[in-house]
Amino acid sequence: MELDGLPASGALYRRALLGAVPGVGGRRGGDVPGVELAVGGVTVDQRDLADYDRVCGFRLTDRLPATYLHVLGFPLSLRLMTSPGFPIPLTGVVHVANRITVRRPVEVGETVDFHTYAENLRPHERGRQLDVVLIGSIGGEEVWRGVSTYLGKERASGGGPRRDRGDRPAPPAFSAQWRVMPRVGTDYARVSGDHNPIHTSKLGARLFGFPRPIAHGMWSKARCLAALEPRLPEAYTVDVAFKLPVPLPSTVAFSASPAGDGWDFALHSARDGRPHLTGSVR
Repeated sequence: MELDGLPASGALYRRALLGAVPGVGGRRGGDVPGVELAVGGVTVDQRDLADYDRVCGFRLTDRLPATYLHVLGFPLSLRLMTSPGFPIPLTGVVHVANRITVRRPVEVGETVDFHTYAENLRPHERGRQLDVVLIGSIGGEEVWRGVSTYLGKERASGGGPRRDRGDRPAPPAFSAQWRVMPRVGTDYARVSGDHNPIHTSKLGARLFGFPRPIAHGMWSKARCLAALEPRLPEAYTVDVAFKLPVPLPSTVAFSASPAGDGWDFALHSARDGRPHLTGSVR
């Protein structure tokens, strides 16, 4: 399905919240929807890019960070995730992993075509999870691919592999500490269009079981990538698993170490060493 332009994220979040009201929301599908959404001719506003770079810690250049293309095409994926019959409701969904592959650098003056689809619905010990694939192309050539894995919690889950409940390993030595203030939630929502209330509102966070707002997972990934920015190659894959939320405010510890021709990195709580994110660049 080809759309005329990127949808408005605000209206889609309102649709998701309305769909969570008992007796109002439609039935969820039993499988991923057999539809692919596409939009062409997406351009970048330099001021929006500069705002994003500042919030996430990137240098101000005309080259798009890998995570910015996720932000640019996210409204298209959001439209897919709020469509009737999508098997996992957006309200309360947990972003558990994200993998981005950069085929080549993308510059601010280029026009990007996006398409998105869902796949690989599977059981999880706490419910069901699936992958939402977003692909960016220029002139018919794929230049960027993102795969976001989302978990929908369900009381009666379908099983799936259980996590290892063994002792937590000690966190690696950190190379930097960052104080993450409450405004990170609202600032990132402003530059990304992701206005999920668990990141921006105390009441919204409490409604979904968090004592206070939490940082966006994609902000955490972007902040780590910004710390590695001078060492990134022209083409690479950056893969992260989101562990425990980053409460706002808090202090986090970033660590990175060479691994073959790439990097392993992590984000932990500076107070007690609990893991927030683990990732790799290859």
